[in-house]
Amino acid sequence: MDNGTRHITLLGSTGSIGQSSLEAVRNSGGRFKVAALAANKKVELLKRQILEFRPEIAAVADDKSADELRRWVKADGISGVNVLSADQGVCEAAAYEKSDFVISAIVGAVGLRPTLAAIKAGKNVGLANKETLVMAGTVVMEEAKKYNVKILPVDSEHSAIFQCIDGRPRNHIRRLILTASGGPFFGRRKDALTSVTASDALRHPSWSMGNKITIDSATLMNKGLEVIEAYHLFGLPADSIDVVIHPQSIVHSLIELVDGSLLAQLSVPDMKGPIAYALSYPDRMEGAIKRLSLEEISTLTFHKPDTEAFHCLALAYEALKSGGTMPAALNAANEELVYMFLKGVINFTQIPVIIEEVMMRHNVTEARLEAVFEADRWAREVVQTLQPARGGGR
Repeated sequence: MDNGTRHITLLGSTGSIGQSSLEAVRNSGGRFKVAALAANKKVELLKRQILEFRPEIAAVADDKSADELRRWVKADGISGVNVLSADQGVCEAAAYEKSDFVISAIVGAVGLRPTLAAIKAGKNVGLANKETLVMAGTVVMEEAKKYNVKILPVDSEHSAIFQCIDGRPRNHIRRLILTASGGPFFGRRKDALTSVTASDALRHPSWSMGNKITIDSATLMNKGLEVIEAYHLFGLPADSIDVVIHPQSIVHSLIELVDGSLLAQLSVPDMKGPIAYALSYPDRMEGAIKRLSLEEISTLTFHKPDTEAFHCLALAYEALKSGGTMPAALNAANEELVYMFLKGVINFTQIPVIIEEVMMRHNVTEARLEAVFEADRWAREVVQTLQPARGGGR
């Protein structure tokens, strides 16, 4: 580092978390310098990010996009940017030697390999890619310990728990309580969900997120994945991790201590808050988000989740209980089905039905890395054989 500037790598720079992360960098007064960016295929947005932040590495997911980016860099006379491509290139960006900190914000299972590459390179990681721990939490946490790497949560719920724990001994903590907004269909009965469309499901009442995460929020699978992530991050058993529906999205999560006290972290629903905290930890960035006015909020409500109507949450608990490669199979099946729903191939209520069938067919093995990737591949193939005609439901 020079002059106290922290150099960061941002994996998933063109997604919603990536753009919020760059906003935090932009507002940091020069505390952070972007050393490397990695994105999927939004080349035009990546070009604008390169022009503004001048990274030394830019990686994209496919060779065609990389070729376009290289031609643009050459034609515009932009110097000092090394363009990389495909999985290997993204992993090289994640392990870039000049970077001090990596934000892992790639959506989905593809975020696992580059996150591991960052860890093995000794980089502290701000983790926004929950699939990394869902698929291979034991492996990832073992590697983090081996390389003396900190995993700092960027999800608002896990960041809230991290802040509430704040060095407290584990034997002081009885329970973790993850809050969920409930998504756009909170309060609806199961039979009222069959006809909902992708457009309906993408109307999140509180958060602005990418399409995949927004659908996961609507099914409550996002919260189920967060339960699995919390299990690996904080080391509490599954039966000590609860979920409550909190439509106002002001309380981002809570912990219960053994004496019955509850500690909560509250703020406006803005991802720049947990991003800024991960970037600056253990310090805090002044003015990272808008201040919260309790008087304006007036009422905070909490409800038990309906796991009959939103069965994905129950399935995630079952996957965590089964252990081994089952969470990887759950995650892969869900990813495939979310994209099918977005394309209109299946109904909203068919997502948990098919996931449950995949889980019933899965032969659980120990969650070593190659077994995890095999479970991921297998589950995606099985989903393709199981997808029913539109109109069914659990």
